[in-house]
Amino acid sequence: MKLARFCTSPIDRLEQNEIVVTQMYRASATTSASVKLNSKLSWNSLAYDSAAKLGNNWMEIQGSNNWEGLLDPLDQNLRSELLRYGQFVEATYRCFDFDPSSPTYATCKYPRNSFLTRSGIAETGYRMTKHLRATCGVHLPRWLDRAPSWMSTQSSWIGYVAVCQDKKEIARLGRRDVVIAYRGTATCFEWLENLRATLTACWPPDDVATSVHLRPSTPMVQTGFFSLYTSSTDTCPSLQDMVREQIKRVLDLYGDEPLSITITGHSLGAALATLTAYDINLTFNNAPMVTVISFGGPRVGNRSFRCQLEKSGTKILRVVNPDDLITKVPGFVIDDYDVANKQAVDVAALPSWLQKRVENTHLVYADVGKELRLSSRDSPFLSKMNVATCHDLSTYLHLVKGFVSSTCPFKATARKLGSI
Repeated sequence: MKLARFCTSPIDRLEQNEIVVTQMYRASATTSASVKLNSKLSWNSLAYDSAAKLGNNWMEIQGSNNWEGLLDPLDQNLRSELLRYGQFVEATYRCFDFDPSSPTYATCKYPRNSFLTRSGIAETGYRMTKHLRATCGVHLPRWLDRAPSWMSTQSSWIGYVAVCQDKKEIARLGRRDVVIAYRGTATCFEWLENLRATLTACWPPDDVATSVHLRPSTPMVQTGFFSLYTSSTDTCPSLQDMVREQIKRVLDLYGDEPLSITITGHSLGAALATLTAYDINLTFNNAPMVTVISFGGPRVGNRSFRCQLEKSGTKILRVVNPDDLITKVPGFVIDDYDVANKQAVDVAALPSWLQKRVENTHLVYADVGKELRLSSRDSPFLSKMNVATCHDLSTYLHLVKGFVSSTCPFKATARKLGSI
């Protein structure tokens, strides 16, 4: 039976989403401020077990069995890996220039060779190999060229690629790992893309180019996310091209040894991580295991997109705070088989005219992958919660650190995180 999650009706759900989306900018702006305020956050309070040797179990931790038996209770090795990848995402926020008055606004503050060291995270054993930039594809009036640079910055630094080079860390992990990490929304143009919530056809290109009327089986994704991933300018290649170039290089260098690609991100970065994983498995027939670890990500695509992800073998673990509004947008969900939903209703029971109207909105999404649901209400340290703090990356990492199981939601010995 196909189920749909609504407030009272699909139309009410759409109206609610419009309200929620308008709150996303405030959440992002406050989150950026929170990153700055928590710059003294110590990774000792989030320390992962760097001595834990994954060895032959690394594929299970990366999702080869869809994390069966590892989420409830939360496996200690998996917890450590989630925190470890979380710090790679934290580095994207720490190194991004948020100051609109700065001549280097929307760029990375540190060069490639010293990036990970100067980001303030612990020794990782990884070496950064590429800065990544995303470009907005929205065409705005020419008069905006005279606007302040922070309002008209079309391309901005979005993340990086890093490859594990330390022999001891490779031995501990059981393979050489490649990390692609993305930050969340930070610029005006990125917010314009976030608000382009309707679905658009994505790869393969032949389907997009030749289909006047899209088939129900066509993979579709959020228009703005797809634009940020595929758009380019005369001076800046697309994020897609930069990622493909890096993956080709990695496969040429290390394709004959145990290898994994882990793509991680928060908020907008979580959506881009999902698109990146899809693209890698679609583009490279010899791709190694590709895993997405996302924190507080919005929805990305429709059911056909989800099916294509599953067919490609892409493994996705979404860390979701049910109190985080960003994870509930855009659109609404039909056939949401992975997420418990007590308010679901049967779409088939709706009037035929309403069914067709729902299907024609191009706002019918599907959650992807496996969900690790961690509620901020379970932490005794998160009493002052709002839209921004529920979505903050540090909140997610705090919840990962403290979660035990559904019957014992939080460790009695868990420590307060930063200034939350």
